[in-house]
Amino acid sequence: FGQKDATMVLVSRAVSQGLRSGFCWGRCASTVAQDVGASEIKTSGSSGCVLVSTDSAGVATVCLNRPDKLNALDMDMFTSIRDAARQLQSMPGVRAVVLKGEGKAFCAGLDIKSVMSNPLNASRLLDRPQGKIANLAQDVAFLWRTLPVPVIAAVHGICFGGGLQIALGADFRFAHPEASLSVMEAKWGLVPDMSGSVLLRELVSMDLAKELTMTARVIDGRQAKDYGLVSHLAEDPEEAARKLALEIAKRSPDAVAGAKQLFNQTWTVPVPEALRIETEIQRKLLIPPLQNTMAAASIGMKLPVQLGFKDRQGHWRGAEESDADAGNPTA
Repeated sequence: FGQKDATMVLVSRAVSQGLRSGFCWGRCASTVAQDVGASEIKTSGSSGCVLVSTDSAGVATVCLNRPDKLNALDMDMFTSIRDAARQLQSMPGVRAVVLKGEGKAFCAGLDIKSVMSNPLNASRLLDRPQGKIANLAQDVAFLWRTLPVPVIAAVHGICFGGGLQIALGADFRFAHPEASLSVMEAKWGLVPDMSGSVLLRELVSMDLAKELTMTARVIDGRQAKDYGLVSHLAEDPEEAARKLALEIAKRSPDAVAGAKQLFNQTWTVPVPEALRIETEIQRKLLIPPLQNTMAAASIGMKLPVQLGFKDRQGHWRGAEESDADAGNPTA
């Protein structure tokens, strides 16, 4: 059993497992998508206030489903949104997420009457479990950053307060030109506390963030686009969001996860640290397929390559992502 035999074993294993970072053997992208299937995911919400489904292309749709209350956030909504995000984290076949609201609004923000009906709810929202960097209120917006897939918010109608912060947690936002957006918390004598301080700083200047927060001014989709709060305007935000999701779903899931992690982790760090992270992420993508190709070439073996991509590998959760759920055995 010589070195050539050992190399053959390694190459055979590589062939059976497939290259996850750009090509696969025996199972191409269309087959992977079929494995995801069109299905309904049940969340913990007792009222069905958050619906999650996946289609045959691996695009998941998360629907805030409390239309009679303009999808305002009660305690059931908070826990259901958190649970949906956590569940999607563990699904390697999901390639992208579209986040939308049912009915006439994306999300009207906090349902103050419902939440404040129980004096214990404030603690449930604001207390931070040991080992986590975010509390429940922050999870519903910040957890979308931790998914190793693009999250695309489709904003229509009202998008106020906590609803805006949820949308800001997405990687991209499509908004209707006539949508109404506001950092609404000042109206109630509060500050944005659903990770808005982190999310706003990556999109707008500090003076604009202060102005929008202190005034609780309502702006339309066009102004939001001018300010940088939304990525694109669309007459049908959901259709536009889904089109982008399908486009990205055709790319390597590992490369997409790496790109999201790259910019999330480097956007506000010093240049030396950004360059170090960039190289680390590239190594994750480049080295395994390069090693397999070199091993095959050394014994004169050509690997049967098919275009397409296998499911995403499980290591695409960076420092901030891991910390967000540290100590949570279900994440």
